[in-house]
Amino acid sequence: MKTRIFVTLLLSLVVALPAFTQQANSSSSAPQAAPAGQTAPASPSTDTVREPLQPMTSRDFWDGDDPNVLNLVLHPFARKEWVRRHIQPIKDRVNELDELTAANTGAIKDVDARAQQGIQLASEKTNLAEQHTADAANKAQMAKLAATDADTHVATAEQRVNNLDQYKAGSLTEIRFRPGQTLLSKEAKDALDQMAAPLKDQHSYVIEVRGFSPGHGQAAILASQKMAESVVRYLVLTHKIPVYRIYTVGMGNPSVAGEERTAKHPSSARVEVSLLQNEMLTSAQH
Repeated sequence: MKTRIFVTLLLSLVVALPAFTQQANSSSSAPQAAPAGQTAPASPSTDTVREPLQPMTSRDFWDGDDPNVLNLVLHPFARKEWVRRHIQPIKDRVNELDELTAANTGAIKDVDARAQQGIQLASEKTNLAEQHTADAANKAQMAKLAATDADTHVATAEQRVNNLDQYKAGSLTEIRFRPGQTLLSKEAKDALDQMAAPLKDQHSYVIEVRGFSPGHGQAAILASQKMAESVVRYLVLTHKIPVYRIYTVGMGNPSVAGEERTAKHPSSARVEVSLLQNEMLTSAQH
């Protein structure tokens, strides 16, 4: 029994010697106090917000606690707790860094999503502006073409108006009537047929129909108008000449009211049919 106790104490002494040596070395390596009159150097300031990891204090047998048989026997089981105490702060800091990284990643994704949305919105507005510009250009081109077409039509109309007074007298056909009659004779119809036949499919002509009647005043004018209307009726119904191309005038008996008597045309019932043609329009049509 005494031998077993002695062996146990000897083993405890052998095991405790390295611990005492380590504690003595740690005590000797501790920083000495600054001499009187001297100030200790200031610790460097850091810009980091977070505190650095602090070293763990010694709490178990191998970290400098008083050696005894109980610590020697239970040390293998206490070693896990020692490792956990040293690793836990590191795990906490790593988890905190992971949280910051995740937060930064989310912020970056949010900024990127907003930037992409802004770029897409700007692109849509640009496309809409380009479409409006293209529509405006097309409308301007159409307006230009319409203005050019209008100028062409105006120029053509002005040319036609200027050519209205370019009608020249052509053939003159005289239709004789018996006194008090308005019916056309066969000779009168043949003469009108000969004058109106070449006018088919033509557009640059007008016909002037002037009626003359013997008598006096308003009665002569009415009689001359009836004879002229008889000629116009025949030309419209038989030869399909448009009414707007025929101008009718009832002259009555101008030899009575005039100062001069016409020897060529004595005072008689007649109708003079004059064909007026515009040679410039005819040549332009051809």
